[in-house]
Amino acid sequence: MKTAHRQLAHEATGFVLIVFAFIASTCVAQPPGDDALLLSQDQDEAASDTRFIADLWLNQDHVSGLPNNRENLDRTRGRLRFGLSGLLGTSWDFTTTARIAQGSDDNRDNRRNNDNERSDGIGIDQVLLRWHASEMAILQFGKAPLPLDLSPMLWDPDLRPAGIAYAHAFAIGEIDRLHLLTGYFAGQHLYGDNSRIAAAQVAWRWRDGAPTRASATLSWLGFSDLGALAHQGLGRTNALANGTFVSDYRLLDLQLAAHTEVGNWPIDLQLDLVRNLGADFARDGARLSLSAGDHRQPGGVQFGVAIERIQREAVLAAFSSDDWWFHSNMHGQLAWIAYGIDRTWNLRLSAFRELRDGLDEPTHRLLLDLAADW
Repeated sequence: MKTAHRQLAHEATGFVLIVFAFIASTCVAQPPGDDALLLSQDQDEAASDTRFIADLWLNQDHVSGLPNNRENLDRTRGRLRFGLSGLLGTSWDFTTTARIAQGSDDNRDNRRNNDNERSDGIGIDQVLLRWHASEMAILQFGKAPLPLDLSPMLWDPDLRPAGIAYAHAFAIGEIDRLHLLTGYFAGQHLYGDNSRIAAAQVAWRWRDGAPTRASATLSWLGFSDLGALAHQGLGRTNALANGTFVSDYRLLDLQLAAHTEVGNWPIDLQLDLVRNLGADFARDGARLSLSAGDHRQPGGVQFGVAIERIQREAVLAAFSSDDWWFHSNMHGQLAWIAYGIDRTWNLRLSAFRELRDGLDEPTHRLLLDLAADW
């Protein structure tokens, strides 16, 4: 494990050097303006573009068929995130938000329920600062959603790691795009987690923004300093020995996606394949999803299905989506329907059927989510 940590430290140093190399290649010095007053007015006008943002999530959760003859789980949860977002001058923007959560269950149940967030709590959600080095390059600092494009098999989008990331896009032809991203983050999971995450991603997007388009995304995630996660019971379905993880977690992930439109129905197909290069056994995972429709429009409906097969060591179970009851060592199916009530509110019903490896009886889960975004 010490060798793996040294290797990750070396790789992280490489990422930092890449960041500064990108910056040096994209920053072009701008001559001072002839009209300082006009520049000051433009900056003041940009800085005044600050707005209030908020999102609300209400959830009803029912789980049956839990292992070890555990009683069915029924609970209600809610979360409000709110804050400010705006511009700082002409090339900087910021986001700062707080989080309030309340649930019918207790925080002491979050471990056994495989949750990634506390049911009851209040705290900082985001503190993010971004520098737009150019129209195609962004450097960000702070605590925010992970800027990589990952599926729920690898990452829960509700998590808020803290760190630095640099993203650069390149135009290839008229509408094709190449996207590069590198970053280094503190995981900041529950219970004093001090994990570190080195990440890199390259994505090729064919006909980006067109009605019919496709993409291929290759990602690498390297996790280190995982002792606190194991000690606090967040090892979950990964293999543990003497209170530590048996495997390292260096994930190589390939996502293939296609989008088209049939009449007024957008169709999305996604395939995600992952291999843990730090494991010697049970190290592969796959996810396939298909959806039709768009619930983000008033009166819009979306139908979707997904299947997952995740071997025990394929992903770091502490960070994969907690919508699924089992985070690895399982196979399962998901079906959902979502409805856009208006431009602010939407409703989603999700049904899961999951079978953990080594068990004969499946676990079933129903999630009813009501969400609003301002």
